[in-house]
Amino acid sequence: MAEETSHEEQLNIELTEDVAEGIYSNLAIITHSDAEFVLDFIKMLPGIPKAKVKARIILTPTHAKRLLRALKDNISKFEAIHGTVEEAPGGDFPMNFGGGPFPMA
Repeated sequence: MAEETSHEEQLNIELTEDVAEGIYSNLAIITHSDAEFVLDFIKMLPGIPKAKVKARIILTPTHAKRLLRALKDNISKFEAIHGTVEEAPGGDFPMNFGGGPFPMA
């Protein structure tokens, strides 16, 4: 009988300098079809009515669910150390940083 050996495969991930800097986003718009989830990350600035999508991530439903689970886990760990992260009342996002609310439904 052959002996099974378990070896962990290592994933070699390259992080280039420009990607490592990151992109700031204070708004995310999430849409989906039957085959994929699309996450658009946007940076809004006070007094500027036009905002551009800075990054778009396209995920399968399976990976979207894994991302949700990973975010929940990381938020729980963060809150255990730093306390509860407070959400805006009603879940609204101010489109002009002080004017009317923008529903995040």
